[in-house]
Amino acid sequence: MVRRAGAMRGTGFLVALILLLSLGGPRAAAQGFEVEAPAAVLMVADTGQILYEKNADEPHPPASLAKIMTLFLVLDAVDAGRVSLDEPVVTSRHAASMGGSQVYLAEGERQSVEKLIEAVAIASGNDAAVALAEHLYGTEAAFVAQMNRRAEELGLKGTYFADATGLPVPEGQRPAVITARDVAVLSRALILEHPQILEWTSIRTKEFRAQPRFVLYNTNRLLGRYPGLDGLKTGHTSEAGYHLAATAEQNGVRLIAVVLGTKSDEDRNEQVTQLLNYGFRAFERVIAARQGEPVGERRLRSGNPERFTVEAAADLPVLIPRGRQGDLRRAVQWLEDVDAPLERGERVGILVAYLGDEPLAQVDVIAAQDVGRAGFFTRLWRTVWGGLAGAIGGALQWLWSGIRSLLGLAG
Repeated sequence: MVRRAGAMRGTGFLVALILLLSLGGPRAAAQGFEVEAPAAVLMVADTGQILYEKNADEPHPPASLAKIMTLFLVLDAVDAGRVSLDEPVVTSRHAASMGGSQVYLAEGERQSVEKLIEAVAIASGNDAAVALAEHLYGTEAAFVAQMNRRAEELGLKGTYFADATGLPVPEGQRPAVITARDVAVLSRALILEHPQILEWTSIRTKEFRAQPRFVLYNTNRLLGRYPGLDGLKTGHTSEAGYHLAATAEQNGVRLIAVVLGTKSDEDRNEQVTQLLNYGFRAFERVIAARQGEPVGERRLRSGNPERFTVEAAADLPVLIPRGRQGDLRRAVQWLEDVDAPLERGERVGILVAYLGDEPLAQVDVIAAQDVGRAGFFTRLWRTVWGGLAGAIGGALQWLWSGIRSLLGLAG
């Protein structure tokens, strides 16, 4: 059973809470679980709740995990109508010169936007990534500026992109960095905003061109081996080690597992498997509040009525360690700048689910009814009476403290 806590107030707490939840929340992990990767994160995709973290904010070279952002910007452009999936992209000399993982685009070769998305999402093609970047913004450098702007918008505080591919930069240039937490946040945003990405990242093999024939093979070796796994991106350079951002869905729960800097492809696959098994087996899904459920009462001196019921704007699902459902509680945090009149459904606060003292996830709290604006004299009376009541209460508290002190009861 979910325990209810009283409403908390204060803009300082609200800012701190939103910041904490934007980072995914603290670890709600059982004792004794650990992975060997230098850095790792396990996140619940729909809420951003963190189930496990290790050195989550430690910087690492991104390798091809940088292409998660490349794909993000391309799909942003597709959804905005700036480009279409079937429009042709002409390969530049610069794009064709890329080394590492590639689909061997020739200078002047034409491929559709969708074919190049497949080349990046399936086979991690560096040449395809640069061709898309140049097609969208003219130059790779201009595209990279947009990558970093988008990273800032998403709150990726430990991330800097230097190119569209994640390849090491020449000596003397600022190197790219990522963190495990940022990769999880970015992966979550990509999946939620562009769920069609999973249609491409789940493809195991596909012919890219007939002449000269080239077949795409997915670099994610867990596809087909781990139940429900359908993405997302691998990365590897000699400097970075082996990275993997993976996502899988089982029984309606989607998890995102990130490991950075492992020693081999086998190691990253094994450690991601451990993370996903831990999330799916050690935790249970609980609905802390149902959409439309009354979760409290708000008072507005300007409102008519002065007090009105508030409700959860959507379901609030959380994952908790099995056997700890009795430790789950929730509390409402009111927004400070709310004034009457209000229409039913207007946002007036947030409902936060806690495991003990640890915030797990949140959902908007909305007015359950229309709230009119009280007349001038009613609002004046409430303000005056509220001020008097506060003053009287303060005076009585001061008097009682003095009496206790005189009687030696203080402490």
